[in-house]
Amino acid sequence: MSIPCAILMTESRNAASTNIDTLSTLEMLTVINEEDKKVALAVELTLPAITQAVDLISAAFQQKGRLIYCGAGTSGRLGILDSSECPPTFGTPAEQVTALIAGGHEAILKAVENAEDNPQAGKFDLQNINFTKNDILVGIAASGSTPYVIGAMHYAKSIGAQVISLNCNPGSMMSKISDVDICVVVGPEVLSGSSRLKAGTAQKLILNMLSTGAMIRTGKVFGNLMVDVQATNAKLVERQKKIVVAATDCRREQAEKALLQCAGHCKTAIVMILTNTDANQASALLTENNGYIRQAINK
Repeated sequence: MSIPCAILMTESRNAASTNIDTLSTLEMLTVINEEDKKVALAVELTLPAITQAVDLISAAFQQKGRLIYCGAGTSGRLGILDSSECPPTFGTPAEQVTALIAGGHEAILKAVENAEDNPQAGKFDLQNINFTKNDILVGIAASGSTPYVIGAMHYAKSIGAQVISLNCNPGSMMSKISDVDICVVVGPEVLSGSSRLKAGTAQKLILNMLSTGAMIRTGKVFGNLMVDVQATNAKLVERQKKIVVAATDCRREQAEKALLQCAGHCKTAIVMILTNTDANQASALLTENNGYIRQAINK
């Protein structure tokens, strides 16, 4: 059962925007902007919980587990956005970070409002992707009470998986179920109940941290460079060359030659140049060191 809207912080009225419909356009936007400024500070307060979550996700990745996001409406779409960016950014298999949304594919582009009310659907969707105890579930819902997400969380817990909650209402049902509770308190929205605003912004910032932090921890980043980026278009081919040059301080021509010799595998090209080895040797060094460049070049 959902918690009644009357006691949800995200559903309450914001005193700062009570008369927003009477303001000039600039005044209206100023109110929205002032409220948005509060979001990053609210996220900062949850850093200890985010840290726990990143460490859990990283450990799961090391054991070939997956990160599964689960949400409805805006929350589900934000999960899809974050998961879909992982393969091109970090060179991950598509299944390593996956997102489920109440109502399925149709709900990505069009609201399927009643879909979130079925807790069994959350369970079934996890079963359909063969969710196991080695995977991590992140339930996303501003209210902390979405039945679809709660159903998925209960199922994940029942099979021994670790469960993370990302919500915006203290003391919610999701908070109570989870192993790690990321409750980011952004307060009432500028438009009462429109959790696509501050709550959605906070969720996006935290999802950025979860996926990026876990990828850094598992060797997908060298310095601050995306060394596993997949060159799927002309822009990314160029980015790969710039990454190799930045990581090794080599000439562009040397970067191009190394990338050509290792079939465009950015990490291998970097190790080749930094250790003065060929593609096969560099690849072997990376394999021996679980894909971590820093360990590979210090051998």
